[in-house]
Amino acid sequence: MKIYLAPMEGLLDHLLRDMLTRTPGVDICVTEFVRVSGSLLPNRAFQRIAPELLRGSLTPSGVPVRVQLLGSDPVCLAENAARLAELQPKAIDLNFGCPAKTVNRHRGGAVLLDEPELLHEIVSAVRRAVPASMPVTAKMRLGYNDRLRMLDCAHALESAGAGELVVHARTKADGYKPPAYWYEIGRIREAVSVPVVANGEIWTVDDYLQCRRESGCDDIMLGRGIVADPGLAARIKGLPAPGWEEIKPLLAAFWDDVLIHILPKYQAGRLKQWLNYLKRIHPEAEAAFEHIKTIKEAEVIGAWLADGCPVPERAPLPGSVGL
Repeated sequence: MKIYLAPMEGLLDHLLRDMLTRTPGVDICVTEFVRVSGSLLPNRAFQRIAPELLRGSLTPSGVPVRVQLLGSDPVCLAENAARLAELQPKAIDLNFGCPAKTVNRHRGGAVLLDEPELLHEIVSAVRRAVPASMPVTAKMRLGYNDRLRMLDCAHALESAGAGELVVHARTKADGYKPPAYWYEIGRIREAVSVPVVANGEIWTVDDYLQCRRESGCDDIMLGRGIVADPGLAARIKGLPAPGWEEIKPLLAAFWDDVLIHILPKYQAGRLKQWLNYLKRIHPEAEAAFEHIKTIKEAEVIGAWLADGCPVPERAPLPGSVGL
């Protein structure tokens, strides 16, 4: 089975991809989307989202990286895919799943799931524009407001030449609210002949096992679940998983990269964002988050990380001594 690292705009960028692939378990990464809208993008536009293109389309730990495109114009997407293909990503992925209102309002992402004919045109155009050896894949949700055209969309993507489908088990209207409808992925898997990857609401090993039972998919894509628990992919595969002591050096390395690549006013927020996810699994992360949540100075945060993330012990509650 293969485990994919999901694209998540504003969260799972190349900095976090690097950290989450330093622990075992992740087989393939997909970047956040490159928005394609009416122009032929320069190489730097792809390399900004996927700097891994400059080193063989691999993370520093050697995990393959696919680059994702988002748009609604088949011709423009095809032209940009051809240019991207020259940079040799491991595959070109097409985004038909993003639920963001701004993206959908500009005819990108999940809103296109109401138009399976257009999905077919887009994938066909991209497939023709890139070398036959370059895989073209697609990510979809179960629909926009409902699931009525779910199978139509899957058939459209497959017949147009998508070699693999990642399916997020919710509609756009569902957003990220539990539950995920994994059994619907099973219906798609049975309806198409290309590989199907299950995605959505997988936070634990038990979630994975239930998803596999309902969807029939061995391969999965992890997003928020692995951000909260960097050892999740390893645990699913029965490999040794990092605990808090192994995560702390990742936080320090992440911070070093944040200082290089992120504007100063956003730097502290990026570290706190990750800690806010980590505290779902690790009590130590909650204490760390509470300790630094009001700190903005980079020098103070850096010194705290270099010192091993110490957190002062909380004073005992009044009357608790001796109980």
